[in-house]
Amino acid sequence: MSTTTNFDTDVLVVGSGPTGAVTALALATYGVRVHMVSKWNWLADTPRAHITNQRAMEVLRDLGIEDEVRKYATAWDQMGDTLFTTSLAGEEIARLRTWGTGDERHGDYVQGSPCPLLDLTQPLMEPLLVKNAAERGTTLAFNTEYLGHDQDADGVTVSLKDRLSGREYTMRARYLVGADGARSKIADEIGLPLVGQLARAGTAYVVFNADLSRYVAHRPAILHWIVTPAAGFGEIGMGLLRAVRPWDQWIAGWGFNMTDGEPDLSDETVTGKIRTLVGDPNLEVELVRSSTWYVNQQHATHYSKGRVFCGGDAVHRHPPSSGLGSNTCMQDAFNLAWKLAFVVKGYAGPGLLESYSDERAPVGKQIVARANQSRQDYAPLNACFRAEGGENPVAAGLARLRAATPEGVKTRQALQEALELKNTEFNAQGVELNQRYESTAVAPDPAAGEEVWQRDRQLYLQATTRPGAKIPHAWLVNERGVRVSTLDVTGKGKFSLVTGIAGQAWVRAAQAMELPWLRIVVTGEKGSLDPYCAWQRVREIHEAGALLVRPDGYIAWRQSDAVWDDADAQSQLKAALDAVLDRHD
Repeated sequence: MSTTTNFDTDVLVVGSGPTGAVTALALATYGVRVHMVSKWNWLADTPRAHITNQRAMEVLRDLGIEDEVRKYATAWDQMGDTLFTTSLAGEEIARLRTWGTGDERHGDYVQGSPCPLLDLTQPLMEPLLVKNAAERGTTLAFNTEYLGHDQDADGVTVSLKDRLSGREYTMRARYLVGADGARSKIADEIGLPLVGQLARAGTAYVVFNADLSRYVAHRPAILHWIVTPAAGFGEIGMGLLRAVRPWDQWIAGWGFNMTDGEPDLSDETVTGKIRTLVGDPNLEVELVRSSTWYVNQQHATHYSKGRVFCGGDAVHRHPPSSGLGSNTCMQDAFNLAWKLAFVVKGYAGPGLLESYSDERAPVGKQIVARANQSRQDYAPLNACFRAEGGENPVAAGLARLRAATPEGVKTRQALQEALELKNTEFNAQGVELNQRYESTAVAPDPAAGEEVWQRDRQLYLQATTRPGAKIPHAWLVNERGVRVSTLDVTGKGKFSLVTGIAGQAWVRAAQAMELPWLRIVVTGEKGSLDPYCAWQRVREIHEAGALLVRPDGYIAWRQSDAVWDDADAQSQLKAALDAVLDRHD
């Protein structure tokens, strides 16, 4: 690793949200000098992102903070049923088992990952990320404004301003990461091409304190959709009550018409809205904060220029529907960090960094489309809940829904179909775990052919060892007799060569290369026993074949057939590493 004094830090990160904090945490964990700056005096102070999906939890697990995060989160089994009601105290219309908690899907989620989903808001998540980043060596500067940068062939000179003293200064870094949010100055400066539309709809959000346990403790859920004329505007056409802290802190949300200007957020109006959504005209409410946010549908088609990289909201901007926001931000960071580390340490050539944009930009495009489509997919539900004409379309619609008539039967069947459609928002394990990477950091398996999806790609995980996919989760047993995932014996900042007991040619080949960043995992041997034969069922390769797994858990290369000759194994392994890492001896 270079120790040149020409750089103040190896990587300078602008922004301390999920993207910036995970980038810093990962880089510090990998032993790379990283400096993170934030314009603000502390971290998130509003409960924006909250759903933490399985892939994001796998990232946190790899970085060694999963257990700490779980201490502060709402547990998976409390995230539960998403309710559709006339008010929280009023008539219940429908329920949907969500986030994989239902009988139909729970097994899929347990089988697909060692990590459960959690619900943890940004004001609780960000301090955990930043604390651990700092403990591992990240240097931090709050109240520090990013002014601009100049990059050259060797590095980036970044101009900064101390907002407390007014002092302006520069720092020299090898690379700059723009994690500076949806109004990213860095993305604008490097001219990232953005596709889509900003602020196409408006929503009011109010954080409030009130004990609502009597309405929800017996049917725990973090999301409640309220069907009422008082909150019937917009694409979703329903009001929202979202649990921030079960069951005494909440967010109330409703759409508003942007052509009428900003909505009335006076205490009197807001309190009245909350009481309507809850269904209690005398509810004691403590208002914490009122704000508005706007529905965006925009993504960048490329994420970097030279030595400057952007991630998170800077490159994909969308509503919170489907719960993909902070999760995708963390995954951008996790993808980028190991690549920066390998280039900084001299393990890889600079061409490796081009793969970041090639791999993550298609994911950003996908999740922006999915989140916005999830909003539009409320239309069939609203058609069941409302009937045109009359003074109260909701009352008329619910009367039709409950009617013992042919029309009632038809409406109830339509409700079933509308709820099924919402699985693509609330039970979309495939959206979260089925990413496939195509880049120079993945060597395709020419014998594999095009992947055939056995079930709906959005709903169901399709585990595979094809290059470009994440290594499948399977339970192994370590030397202490404790269950560990295949994700636990790989990753952690290193490449892993995974083979079986018969793959001794691969073991000897990797040992001969003496690479400190390449570990050898022999399934079936001590430390990674396969007593369940779980890995044997899903590995898709011969026991004497091999997988090359990247630090982020994605498969870079595989040899499906048995290899018995040491020289052949070494030749194949070296060629794969050289290609994936842009290495030129």
